[in-house]
Amino acid sequence: MQYNGAKILMECLLEQGVDTVFGYPGGAVLNIYDELYHYQDKITHILTAHEQGASHAADGYARATGKVGVCISTSGPGATNLVTGIATAYMDSVPMVAITGNVGTALLGKDSFQEIDILSVTMPITKHNYIVKDVNKLADVIREAFFIAQSGRPGPVLIDIPKDITVNQADYEVQIPKVIECENLIDDTNLETVKNLIIESQQPFIFAGGGIISSGASNQLLEFAQLIDAPVANSLMGTGCFSHKHKLSTGLMGMHGSVASNECCLNCDLLIVIGARFSDRVTSSIAQFAPKAKIIHIDIDAAEIGKNVKVFESIVGDAKIILSKLIAQLPQKTNDEWIKQVVEWKKITPPKSKHGDKIPPQDIMETIEKLSNGEAIITTEVGQHQIWAAQYFNYTHPRTFISSGGLGTMGFGTGASIGAQIGEQNKPVVHIAGDGSFRMNCNELATIAYYNIPVIIILMDNEVLGMVRQWQTTFYGKRYSHTTLNRGPNFVKLAEAYDIKAYDVSKIEDFEKAFEEALLMKQPVFIHARLNPDERVLPMVAPNASYKEMIIE
Repeated sequence: MQYNGAKILMECLLEQGVDTVFGYPGGAVLNIYDELYHYQDKITHILTAHEQGASHAADGYARATGKVGVCISTSGPGATNLVTGIATAYMDSVPMVAITGNVGTALLGKDSFQEIDILSVTMPITKHNYIVKDVNKLADVIREAFFIAQSGRPGPVLIDIPKDITVNQADYEVQIPKVIECENLIDDTNLETVKNLIIESQQPFIFAGGGIISSGASNQLLEFAQLIDAPVANSLMGTGCFSHKHKLSTGLMGMHGSVASNECCLNCDLLIVIGARFSDRVTSSIAQFAPKAKIIHIDIDAAEIGKNVKVFESIVGDAKIILSKLIAQLPQKTNDEWIKQVVEWKKITPPKSKHGDKIPPQDIMETIEKLSNGEAIITTEVGQHQIWAAQYFNYTHPRTFISSGGLGTMGFGTGASIGAQIGEQNKPVVHIAGDGSFRMNCNELATIAYYNIPVIIILMDNEVLGMVRQWQTTFYGKRYSHTTLNRGPNFVKLAEAYDIKAYDVSKIEDFEKAFEEALLMKQPVFIHARLNPDERVLPMVAPNASYKEMIIE
């Protein structure tokens, strides 16, 4: 059957199970948007306030659901406005397909109106990207893009479609999507070595990253940890992959890791790293990282093995398959003395905030957990509030903590909360924002209000760029250069301008009341919570320092 390129795109999206896309129209994608009009009963389009918001919404949708997120923009500035969102997804291995329009093929390379070489721009931040210059290849490119986005280590793929390709006709036949199967790269010799190292270890320690969530290996991780009787820490991206309420959980590891996690890393004799990439925010001083341990690295991406940290043994492959194989071969272990020591380390925590005139961030997160029964999906911006959200909420399920880890994108969370809530409509989505980050993409309040998306936004407002100020306090002699943000707007009035119910609170009792009401409303709610500018994220390990130099108070 003959369809134009725009209709082929719609049909291919349906083939891939896409029911929601996020985007913003423009001249180069008019034909695509005209076709979306005809497909509105099959594909829901969410019109964001800005293309960057669309990319973050597609990202949040993907992280919350495990499906591929899809965003659409026009050419030129529309395409470049997606770049930060694409890079965010790339750094955190999120499956996303970004579709951009471009000028007609006859106008390419001529500096035409709103033309940009988006392929060259996005080459370093995509798993793969395409420009489709022949409508007969469009369907196959779309199918391949979705396959690449999901297979192996997930990531974003960009498809650039010139305007004439959306008009031109080609034959189209429905195809069933190719099944995503993990290629078995596992070396049995390596597996045997790892098994023996685990059996011989008396102080094993597991560090789990976002790869556990991507592979759906949380149940296997739980069984594995209990089988070898090892404490489990998580990276920021691995938050939720192992229940924080489990007795073996030690929480975050690294620059802002818990005392227990960092002490485990210092003292373990075997460090098993699964689906994590040894970020500098985790290792700090590589020379002093896990000094007593043989390190095992399990990851689906062979390029990560040995990239940052030299390891004793490695296995390349899918975490779920590898853990299942190890579980089948390992005996039950007990490490009573080691676990007893870990329990003691878990008792050492930073002192609670004493800023009595404002709300302690710990109280905010504990209240959210209590009133939501721990079942909320938490999205964040980037900064102090992001780490408090990771530290002070007990995550028990994967895909419930959604945050920009690798790129650290301020302005990520508001769009991500939109995608997460649309993807998981039966769960409350609570967005934790800082005043600095929130200013960057607060225009997405328009999207939240228009579609009545019941996100609860908690603005932790300390009137400063909190994390940067914390570094200025610790390392720059309290020279607060351009980090004070006491300049407006009135955030409550801003929310109310979009007809969003808003609260202004500076006491925990008032916050608790506001949040309790918000959970019952099933509509967007904004809670402006006032914090002290001198609140700090602790523990903290300085860059290139040893975990031994951890700052606790």
